[in-house]
Amino acid sequence: MLRTRLWMGAVLIALTVGVLLVDGRLGPWYPFLYLLALALSLLGTAEALALLGPSRRPWPWLAYLSVATLVSVPWIPHLCPWAARLSPDPQRWVMGVFAATVLAAFLAAMASYRPPEEGSTDEGGHALTRLALTVFLAAYLGLLPTYLVQLRWPADGDNTRAVVSLALAIFVPKICDSGAYFAGRLLGRHKMTPILSPKKTWEGLAGGLVAAVAGAVAINRAGPVLSDLAAAGLGLMAGVAGVLGDLAESFVKRECRKKDASQVMPGFGGVLDVVDSIIFAAPVAYCWLR
Repeated sequence: MLRTRLWMGAVLIALTVGVLLVDGRLGPWYPFLYLLALALSLLGTAEALALLGPSRRPWPWLAYLSVATLVSVPWIPHLCPWAARLSPDPQRWVMGVFAATVLAAFLAAMASYRPPEEGSTDEGGHALTRLALTVFLAAYLGLLPTYLVQLRWPADGDNTRAVVSLALAIFVPKICDSGAYFAGRLLGRHKMTPILSPKKTWEGLAGGLVAAVAGAVAINRAGPVLSDLAAAGLGLMAGVAGVLGDLAESFVKRECRKKDASQVMPGFGGVLDVVDSIIFAAPVAYCWLR
């Protein structure tokens, strides 16, 4: 298992570094970042739909459409002059599309609602459940990743700043994951969340946060875009957010009675098992670096 995690992790790191370096010459389109973000979000949506099962699964067409649209929206004001004239701020477009997703989910729920038959033991409520889960998937796999991709266009237009910012947002939570994994294996004694994630320990958490702080300072010095103290603060906060993202995905899997989201990532499980910490850390990095 450890050997598989190491080689698969090396492949993912190489892919991410390649995207960051190659895309710098292809602005403002940044097609490789777009394709990677879109592919991971849609694969994650497919895994989430499979986890939820048919009885409470939201409408697949709306889930895929909302996630794909949200991930694509940050490119609109940078590529479409008419959109930039309306509002140059991608965040306004993102929130507008998310609001439209909520409205579309309500319309789909109302259109599909069927009252329970008289005398039936089924209390109904499936339409409302699907509505809530559609909004959840849109927020989890559509809205949160937009905070990551928006770092590709810094306010000053500095490509080095954009690359370092993205590297901080992507690698710091994964460094925290790795640090927690190895520290937990070597020193772990006290269970942190025995129900949601039995293998996590407080010692592992401490080791992961130390690794995240050190990793953030090291990555930042390639720029730098922050002071060492601010980079350390980002590392700590992004590490904590990443751990919460990992626990949130564990909660979803436990609720759905599954161990892994899928097996498409050898040694890690599914796409959700790989990106869970990154998408929770993305808003933290966005607020820290924008």
